[in-house]
Amino acid sequence: MNLFIPGLKLSQLFYQEVVSKLIQCPHAAALIGEGSEVLGYDQPRSTDHSWGPRLHIFVSRAEVEMVSMRVDSGLPDSFKGYPVRFFSWQNGTIQHHVHVTTLEDWLASQLRIHGPDPLTPQQWLSLPQQHLLQFTAGAVFHDDAGELTRMRERLAWYPQDIWLWMLASQWHLIGNMQPLIGRTAEAGDFRGSALIACTLVRRMMEMCFLQERTYWPYPKWFGTAFSRLAAAPKVGPVLDGILAAADTETRGQAVNQALIQLAERHNALGITPEIAPQIGDFQVGINGAVRPYPVLNAGIYVEACRKAIADSAMARLVPTGAIDQLTHADDALINFTSWPERLNDGYAQELNSPAGSE
Repeated sequence: MNLFIPGLKLSQLFYQEVVSKLIQCPHAAALIGEGSEVLGYDQPRSTDHSWGPRLHIFVSRAEVEMVSMRVDSGLPDSFKGYPVRFFSWQNGTIQHHVHVTTLEDWLASQLRIHGPDPLTPQQWLSLPQQHLLQFTAGAVFHDDAGELTRMRERLAWYPQDIWLWMLASQWHLIGNMQPLIGRTAEAGDFRGSALIACTLVRRMMEMCFLQERTYWPYPKWFGTAFSRLAAAPKVGPVLDGILAAADTETRGQAVNQALIQLAERHNALGITPEIAPQIGDFQVGINGAVRPYPVLNAGIYVEACRKAIADSAMARLVPTGAIDQLTHADDALINFTSWPERLNDGYAQELNSPAGSE
């Protein structure tokens, strides 16, 4: 049995000891794209499918064919005890995984980015975080022109207005959900109350990612990635208490404790005027109705974020959220459907139409 080498390290050694010697032109070399090893989460279990030494090599268009030929003919059968040619789920064949292409073609095929122009708001909103993470995580082992490094820096996080709108949307999603814990419990639906609390835990964890300017990964690694956030040591145990609570009152108190922490973290960002977190009875907003469910004043944070947005079209956009807030953006949706492109068009329509604004 081979001694396990994490995929990032294996790919770095593979480039340095083998692949770099086959390339005689300016290029960039990296491990990016799909795979738990790109995120640094791979374990021995990960090696049971589509795993091994692999790389992306970016060259000029004129060099793609020649470099591909040299790589195809020059690779060994194995490296560090791992086969160099292994199963590719993309095309169902056994092949090596040194992908030679241009950066332009990779960006177009993987992120729907065409050309050097800055991304439009609708592009940012319809780009799944997992795709952005797959490009900005991993590692660059060589970059003669610096083009790959610069593009990774450009996509490292959302522009300020996009980020503020996503924060507003996340506060909106939290604020809409929180009163339902008390209402379902009052109706005798204790399972439903617990389910809503679990949904809130997920949304509060997402808020931590947003506040720390960190893309969140797909569900398999969501909790692992959260545990590495600065918020995790303080917020995490409170969230654990929500999930473990045996009664509605304890659960509700823990939810408010966690939300106060998130509100304090929001204030520490300095992106809006400071807002004191307050817990009070739920204001329904219709006929002056007030219900005895203690909730955070989340709506104040929504409006503060929207007021801080410089782009008027973004500021008036209803805070429904970007693709990962709006949908359950799993692998099937983001990789095998046209929904991201269709959402791009939908966001553009909303941004350009007063009918889509408040």
